Amino acid sequence: MLFKLFFALVSAISGVIASISGFGIGSFITPLLSVKIGIGIAVGAVSIVHFFGTFLRFFFWRKYINKKVLLTFGLMSAASGLLGALLHNTLINTVLTIIFALLLIFSGLTGFTGLADKFRLKGKAAWAAGGLSGFFGGLVGNQGGIRAAALFGFRLTQKEFIATATGIALMVDIVRMPVYVVAQKEELLAIWQFILIGIIFVLIGTFIGSWLLNKIPEKFFKKIVCAIIFFIGIFVLIHR
Repeated sequence: MLFKLFFALVSAISGVIASISGFGIGSFITPLLSVKIGIGIAVGAVSIVHFFGTFLRFFFWRKYINKKVLLTFGLMSAASGLLGALLHNTLINTVLTIIFALLLIFSGLTGFTGLADKFRLKGKAAWAAGGLSGFFGGLVGNQGGIRAAALFGFRLTQKEFIATATGIALMVDIVRMPVYVVAQKEELLAIWQFILIGIIFVLIGTFIGSWLLNKIPEKFFKKIVCAIIFFIGIFVLIHR
């Protein structure tokens, strides 16, 4: 019971963070849930929770989506997300999780210090960044930090950033979630309580976070997101 209460709290917090930064649900609750049920099933369970939270966030911010970025970077993310999901049970391991965590830490640091401002994603670089973020999304259940760091290269406004990141995340969820559900149907049904708790409290956090986002000045937004990327990298590294 105590674990379920803590899981509910973390789910709500992850919903708040995701509404402010465009990512964070999978990054926080996947490692936590994996302690109880194992990383393989946790990724599948959290993909369901993630879908509901992302869909609500998409509903709130959909009119601000940058369609050009969505149809280039986003499509590549969705395609590689499907590939990652298909390889999930084969390739997921500690080494890949460490590499992913280090990428988050590096991305957070370069974004926070301003070094990332020297880069602007165009053409093949945009497709490659989309592919990398989607692949990790399908493989280890955490793509948001890499996606967010890459999206800063498109020079989007605060609301465009959140809306476009959310739209891309939803595309990835749509292609990866059915793969997990088909492959792990019985295991996921056995933990339906965790999935339901996650959905309810992520939605609550999403409402709160969407309200808070309007209170954050544009000039501080990028540094806040990059700090979140950095600390999620540390979190994933510690709890791998």
